[in-house]
Amino acid sequence: MTVTTATTGLGEIERGGARVSVDDKAMINCRADVNQILPLKYHWAWEKYLAGCNNHWMPTEVSMQADIALWKSPDGLTADERHMLKRNLGFFATSESLVANNIVLAVYRQLTNPECRQYLLRQAFEEAVHTHTFTYICESLGLEEGELFNAYREVPSITEKAAWALQYTQHLEDPNFQTGTPEADQDFLRDLIAFYVVFEGMWFYTGFAQILSLGRRNKMVGIAEQYQYILRDESIHLNFGVDVINQIKIENPHLWSAAFQEEVRQMLTEACELEVAYGRDTMPNGILGLNAQLCEQYMHFITNRRCAQLGLAPVFAEVDNPFPWMSELMDLKKEKNFFETRVIEYQNGGALAWD
Repeated sequence: MTVTTATTGLGEIERGGARVSVDDKAMINCRADVNQILPLKYHWAWEKYLAGCNNHWMPTEVSMQADIALWKSPDGLTADERHMLKRNLGFFATSESLVANNIVLAVYRQLTNPECRQYLLRQAFEEAVHTHTFTYICESLGLEEGELFNAYREVPSITEKAAWALQYTQHLEDPNFQTGTPEADQDFLRDLIAFYVVFEGMWFYTGFAQILSLGRRNKMVGIAEQYQYILRDESIHLNFGVDVINQIKIENPHLWSAAFQEEVRQMLTEACELEVAYGRDTMPNGILGLNAQLCEQYMHFITNRRCAQLGLAPVFAEVDNPFPWMSELMDLKKEKNFFETRVIEYQNGGALAWD
């Protein structure tokens, strides 16, 4: 087996070492050369990388003219809708950067599989596109950039979520941290769960429902379309993260103890409670077709789904999805943009299989 002295891929080359075989590869603590992407072991990671490339889009391709006119109109949005929108944008404006930082500074170093790293590079670019989206929205609407981009430090309901997630990644960016012990490996799993399952797989979904609900009423359709593209990206991010976590479980079953499973269920419960509080803050009076109570039900539904994806027992009693229309907007095989504000469909080579 060809090895390097470091799992980063930047260690000393073993001259004349044996070639890498599929069986040499592993998610974590692998000594096989991480610079050799072929032969592939986890084909699903490569497929997600290709799907991400096929879904490429840029925010500036979406017209904001209707949104600008509506925002500037005194009667365009209600006071509650404006409050919800600003809180929503305030959460997302820096959340994409927090997720990107975790990918680049923590996850990439510890994930010792090259095809998974290939996807991480694509995901990091997509997070940059999402951050670009919020600068584009901010500039288009003439919002106070300091208010928007400092919300994660100044708005308690947003601060609490960011602080909760960061506690799971702060020690991973320590240059001396490395997986290889059960304790460190579980620390890495906690980080993956906090950012992929919670941040991208739970907390983003209240925000998606809020903005896409406005779009369904023909309000802020430019922002709504950009959120639809972000939702499409985030759906793949979530599925990638769940696949990585589950593969680590398969390869390291001793990590997924009964005690650790219960800890993860508690993590998801805490995260749901933080999101419910955020929903109440963003919609104290509700808006047409949407309120904090419905978002709480939706979050219970989503939390139970994430438990199922990780092979865990649900943490809440079974509830119906109060927003079934979200399923349509999450469909990656849509023939056309739901809000149709773009002139062309930006797909490389038409590679998506349209229904």
